[in-house]
Amino acid sequence: MAIAATTQAVSTGSPLAALKRGLTAFFKGLADMAEANPRYLQIQKLQALSDAQLAKKGLKRDDIVMHVFGHWM
Repeated sequence: MAIAATTQAVSTGSPLAALKRGLTAFFKGLADMAEANPRYLQIQKLQALSDAQLAKKGLKRDDIVMHVFGHWM
């Protein structure tokens, strides 16, 4: 009866690969935080409107960001 021995190689990877993974995770986290911001969601909602609907609100498409973030700009 043969017994199979298994070994698992643990690969630590290169330092550059680890840095890339870390930076990718960091920037993905930043993007996720920005997309969860209510202002970002408001911009997305306004961008989804037609130009006629925006005009009824007194907005032009080019002015959406200034409208949402106006007091910060």
